[in-house]
Amino acid sequence: MNNKLPKLILTDIDGVWTDGGMYYDGTNVELKKFHTYDSAGVLFAHYLGIPVGILTGENTQIVKRRADKLKVDYCYLGCKDKVAVTRQLCENLHITIDEVAYIGDDLNDLKLLKLVGWAGVPSSAPYYIQTLSTVPLKKEGGNGVFREFVETILGEEIIMTILDDLTLERQ
Repeated sequence: MNNKLPKLILTDIDGVWTDGGMYYDGTNVELKKFHTYDSAGVLFAHYLGIPVGILTGENTQIVKRRADKLKVDYCYLGCKDKVAVTRQLCENLHITIDEVAYIGDDLNDLKLLKLVGWAGVPSSAPYYIQTLSTVPLKKEGGNGVFREFVETILGEEIIMTILDDLTLERQ
């Protein structure tokens, strides 16, 4: 793991921002439950000028809606090759893949988790995926683990400075 801050934070959705469950009703309506805690992870990253991106194999407008609400910088739906998309983003941003932080939880995240500078895996992921984590995380997917990932990378001192600044701005 790097000692400096990442220049890009990427995340999977199902199993990270959600508990991995997919809810369907009898009228073809699909539902996902997101934890509001994760929005602070986006807020903290953006406060420091670090862009955030979603890479998900799912192609659902539910994720796009959440990304739009939180002003996520990049949202790739139906993403089949997360490494290729990340390499292209790195090229566009003039950064290297070791300056990227990524959190994922399953087989389609394996390759990218092995390449990035900061790899995060929720505690609910299979053990063989957890072995790839370089950022220690305690939370399960769907319970604010993206926020925990960002806070762990940034560290307590930076988080407290951001909170102090945000408090001063509201006074």
